[in-house]
Amino acid sequence: MDQKAIWRMKAKDQAEAIAKGDISATEATQSSIDRMRDVNGALNSVVMDLSQQALERADALDAVRQKGETLGQLHGVPVTIKINVDQKGWATTNGLKALKDFVAHSDAPLVKNLQDAGAVVIGRTNTPEFSFRADTDNPLYGRTHNPWGKHISSGGSSGGAGAAVMAGIGALAHGNDIGGSLRFPAAANGAFTVKPGLGRVPAWNPSQKTERGMLAQSMSVQGLLTRSAHDLDLAMPSLVRTDPRDPFHVPLPYRMTEKTTNLKVAFWRETPGFETHSEVYRALDAAAEALRDAGYQVEEKEPPLLEETARNGYAALMGEVAELMGPDVKASGSEGIQRIFEEYFRQFVPPKGTDLLKSMAQRSHYARQWSLFLHEYPLYLTPFLPQPYFRPDRDKEGTEGVREAIGSGLWSYSMNFVGLPAGNLPTHLANLENGPQPINVQIIGQRWREDAIVDAMIEIEKRLGTMTEALWSKMDYKI
Repeated sequence: MDQKAIWRMKAKDQAEAIAKGDISATEATQSSIDRMRDVNGALNSVVMDLSQQALERADALDAVRQKGETLGQLHGVPVTIKINVDQKGWATTNGLKALKDFVAHSDAPLVKNLQDAGAVVIGRTNTPEFSFRADTDNPLYGRTHNPWGKHISSGGSSGGAGAAVMAGIGALAHGNDIGGSLRFPAAANGAFTVKPGLGRVPAWNPSQKTERGMLAQSMSVQGLLTRSAHDLDLAMPSLVRTDPRDPFHVPLPYRMTEKTTNLKVAFWRETPGFETHSEVYRALDAAAEALRDAGYQVEEKEPPLLEETARNGYAALMGEVAELMGPDVKASGSEGIQRIFEEYFRQFVPPKGTDLLKSMAQRSHYARQWSLFLHEYPLYLTPFLPQPYFRPDRDKEGTEGVREAIGSGLWSYSMNFVGLPAGNLPTHLANLENGPQPINVQIIGQRWREDAIVDAMIEIEKRLGTMTEALWSKMDYKI
């Protein structure tokens, strides 16, 4: 096999080839490292290069393989880790100069689970300051560019991860999501992801000095960005393995039932308060038709309390952020991020005191309404954003900029507030006036049913394909 082509392979195909002995872990790792060196200078997606230790680990994994053994399903597969999660021996900077020397003394559960399954970490990816933007730029490492071109933001906060995996730097990219930070980069770069539901993937940073707020604990989840839904299906069983350091982790298997393609799927095309772009309509219709072709029963159905769930949920999060993170933003944040937070607080007025407690209590009401809805319709095909992804720094352009970048993401943070899993995948490449751009849609699922979401994504992918070949054929390394 041509080593130069290995980086192009899906994680699933790499893992199978390594298990069969067709390629080695070292060859897979070296190919991804070579690709990283070819394109990362233009993208700035990986900001900590772990090439040397990655090759040493790959060599050790090959020695294990020569004995006829493997560590797990991801044996030898190259991955990246986001810089806001602890990895032993490396700084958990969260995009802040103040944390550039804040070196982790042990691995977070997510990192441990991936490595226990045999994955090889080749680098750590960029994030905005405090991991709290839908765009990725910070004073410590600079801007991460979208591999499709500078006309599109790379997304955030896992923008480094999204750009890296789509550019071919590692077959799997770790990210996390408190309001859309897996799904925004998936939409921006044309990647696949599933935001796990509450309690699904164990989470904790051993380096943290205090516990996070209750809403941060209940809304933030760990996950992956990939180039194919098949790779999510491969990796999720490893991701959800229990870790006693997360006392609220739910120790359930990833696959809850056998695969089925005859589920009822609700379908909606609109986002309250926003106009929907024709390319988003096209994407939704294509995904709905693909599901029908696969045997799903797709029916148009209006969402339960979407706008109320989203706006009250994000305002409550802002209330917690203002109290617990606000002093750090003022002390360590750049002028730019401080202005963005000021606009967040204007558009999502943070409740205080008793009002904040009532907002947090109301979360159960919203979650109950969504649970009842999904009991009848186990999957829900929706827009992710009503418009194609925005340009870099759009959220720095005052009220309208933040409204487009964050305010329009009702379908995103509503799912964090109620703790439901939600997948995100591309359907087609739109040739827009400012340049080519992938258009993604979202699939919401029942609690604990990431497997059903991924199964539906696989069926859509079978019919509509992925974005990789279109991207790699046009990538300009001078981005």
